[in-house]
Amino acid sequence: MSLWLPGAPCTPRGCVEPAAPAAAVPRAVRAVLRLTAVGLLLLTGIALLPLGRRLPARSVRRWCRWIVRAVGVRVRVTGAAAPTGGLLLVANHISWLDVPLLAAVRPARMLAKSEIRRWPVAGLLAARAGVLFIDRDRLRALPDTVARIAGALREGAAVGAFPEGSTWCGRAQGHFRRAVFQAALDAAVPVQPVRIRYRTAQGDPVTAVAFVGDDTLLASLWRVVSAHGVIAEVEAGVPILPEGRTDRRALAAAAQPEADPARGYGHPR
Repeated sequence: MSLWLPGAPCTPRGCVEPAAPAAAVPRAVRAVLRLTAVGLLLLTGIALLPLGRRLPARSVRRWCRWIVRAVGVRVRVTGAAAPTGGLLLVANHISWLDVPLLAAVRPARMLAKSEIRRWPVAGLLAARAGVLFIDRDRLRALPDTVARIAGALREGAAVGAFPEGSTWCGRAQGHFRRAVFQAALDAAVPVQPVRIRYRTAQGDPVTAVAFVGDDTLLASLWRVVSAHGVIAEVEAGVPILPEGRTDRRALAAAAQPEADPARGYGHPR
């Protein structure tokens, strides 16, 4: 186990429950229509990638929301606005949907495992979007990775990370690993914690969107587009300023979402 590669007990068989499909429209037809919409949005994103940072942040945030909405998940973003300049965005990690949801708060260069580079379509899109890939199995690469993140932050970019290091089902969560917070300290930029939940309209947790264990991307994608009534709640916390902070452990603890077992979201026992 490394600082980048903690273990998570969540598995598709043990944790993921399919959401109830809508009765009015056949599930397969609805799923195919959603996949078509996602494909068109991804093609649009690929076509616009050469424009890079010239794209207005508002347009990027709107596109990210459309991606999530296209798979049938409604989005609710609340909380503090993201500041300009260098910023480390950190969030709990449940699904591949977390990436566009975090970008809906503020477009950012994402920190992602190197395996994603090999994903069809998504890997190409991620690489062209400036994703910072990390080799989580090589502990020796840690200082260089932290230095690259700090460099991007000093240049005024927002960097998005999931410090749990692994996806969890949404009923349990991991602890924030402290390595990535060193980059924020080195670059003297604020950290903005973001909490992501997937709920029903009644407020019950939904695990159908979780991408955990040995789940495949295609299986997860089909499960998500086949689901019904899922709401993604994105709560942006108040940015944590770097002034007077020198301890990455304390910074990670300050950004860690509080356990909420009464609502189905807590630390593993």
